[in-house]
Amino acid sequence: MTNNLSRRLFLQRAAVGTLLATGGSTLLSACASGGSDEGSSGGGGGAEKTAENPFGVKESDPLDVVIFKGGYGDDYAKAHEDLYKKKFAGATIKHAGITDITPQLQPRFNGGNPPDVIDNSGASLLPMSTLASAGQLADLTELFDAGSIDDPNTKVRDTLEPIALEAAMLDGKPQVLEYVLTVYAIWYNKKLFDEKGWAPAKTWTEFLALCEEIKKAGIAPLAHQGKHGNYIGSVVMDMAVKHAGPDLIKAIDSLEPNAWKHESIKLAAEALLELKGKGYIMQGTEGLDHIQSQTAWNQGKAAFIPSGSWLENEQKTVAPKDFVTTATFTPLLDGAKLPVDCTRIYAGENFIVPAKAKNKAGGLEYLRIMLSKEAAGKFTQLTGSPTVVKGATEGVTLSPGAASSDGLIKSGGTNNWTSYWASWYSTMDKPSRSIFAELAAARINADEFQTRMQKLADDTAKDPGTKKQTRS
Repeated sequence: MTNNLSRRLFLQRAAVGTLLATGGSTLLSACASGGSDEGSSGGGGGAEKTAENPFGVKESDPLDVVIFKGGYGDDYAKAHEDLYKKKFAGATIKHAGITDITPQLQPRFNGGNPPDVIDNSGASLLPMSTLASAGQLADLTELFDAGSIDDPNTKVRDTLEPIALEAAMLDGKPQVLEYVLTVYAIWYNKKLFDEKGWAPAKTWTEFLALCEEIKKAGIAPLAHQGKHGNYIGSVVMDMAVKHAGPDLIKAIDSLEPNAWKHESIKLAAEALLELKGKGYIMQGTEGLDHIQSQTAWNQGKAAFIPSGSWLENEQKTVAPKDFVTTATFTPLLDGAKLPVDCTRIYAGENFIVPAKAKNKAGGLEYLRIMLSKEAAGKFTQLTGSPTVVKGATEGVTLSPGAASSDGLIKSGGTNNWTSYWASWYSTMDKPSRSIFAELAAARINADEFQTRMQKLADDTAKDPGTKKQTRS
């Protein structure tokens, strides 16, 4: 179950759509009207507010922490709780590591007694947009404007990657801390490549030549998680955005007319079809889920696989001990505007402080501690994934997957890009996965792919229930 729930961001987005369609309205009405008057605006605090204690946390107030225990586990949270206890020795911390977030926490939200801080993630996460519109989330402006743990003279917001501040916004204000800086890439076993004398290719022509060499060695050049088309879809989008430049993804996120009809999208789709046509995609991968395809990759049946930076941690019980999980860039199509060594990044893993938390001040302080370099470095050590805290990996011993992810973040710099359409518009997410999967299986051509994606975007834009958002 943990493995099935550890496909972090992709499943999170799917869950939003499902819950909104089947139970989100119930949650919204319950959250909006539920709970008692007592403590309805949240509580905790009461101590003097200082640079060291900007939210006025009372040392004796207990702290209630609930963590999604999926691919990242919850050992990192226990380490963060230890840091909290060092500061507030009199506090009792109640810790719960769970996977069924909505079944366990919806009654608490409805009853007006939610936890103080929550990692709201996994397949059964509470729908973020519903919580925000119902007024159930604390405004995190106070957190981002507070002095950081490492330097009280520097605001927390200035210690974070800019993407974290952009991703925090819900209904026009920051209401969620997206803590994990996920890197999307194609992955390979560096040990195998070193043995074979192979190296990741920078251009499409070089990539095709490498695929032919890999195929001749009896290994499929590429596998993908066929049942979840967004994995291979990320490769298509990375090639398209690198070719067109960042304005393309901004237009797609903003639901601009004909954004999916862009020539760069067509070129990227045709590139994927070329891999299929030349026999460079592992046979049968279209019918595999993420664990099955990734396990085949770990077994050396395929050279590359697309995924996010949770891959190494997710596969650690399956991968051979000498397997060197390494992230690399997607190759460039001819005429690309962006350099090869940039990639798609995404701030994810929804940490929230409920507006009605009994110890809201403690919840905010817990997040502030999480955003220290010590706490962020500990997270990366334990999970293999970087965070949104700038410089937190300096001096930290990183696993191969984490080190290569960090390397891509640094090499890409301001050319790294992100997208929001699948999370902003939940009705697009699940259907788009099927469309990407159809393309990867060559059941549709590039023109059909563009037409279907554009119709999906147009239908979303026309839907009166869509809250359209715009990227500048």
